Amino acid sequence: MAGGKILREEQVVTASANSNETILTGECFCRDVRYEVADAFAYALNCHCSNCRRTTGSAFKPFAGIVREKFTVTSGADGLLIYGDEITHDAHCGRCGSLLYSQVRNGAYVHVTMGTLRDAPSIRPTAHIFVGSKAPWYAILDDLPQYQEHVTQDGE
Repeated sequence: MAGGKILREEQVVTASANSNETILTGECFCRDVRYEVADAFAYALNCHCSNCRRTTGSAFKPFAGIVREKFTVTSGADGLLIYGDEITHDAHCGRCGSLLYSQVRNGAYVHVTMGTLRDAPSIRPTAHIFVGSKAPWYAILDDLPQYQEHVTQDGE
């Protein structure tokens, strides 16, 4: 992958030890990379942008956002392929290529790809974003709100 690099263990996103939160587990397809995340997501969305479609090979990427401190890679961090820079990037398994998470919003949040969670989160996606560039062969058939680009503070 052009622009990718292997993330070293000491650069891994780490979680705080908040004791009373339910902890969910997730992993890549080959199970080389595993992570834990608190079931305390701030939001969940279905992203239809062309980048998310290409990186997942799917019509859209369901993701859940959480503050970075509540997410940690528990094994396989030395095999992560990072596409982007140290602050904002996509993190893939270097072996199987699974997209596990994206570090966003100046490194403050992690967008966990919901398909890599082994445990069911309490949150569900609440909207479709970037439907202005969705795959023309995919029809959105649910009743969730749809936004041409990203959700804005005024809801448009």
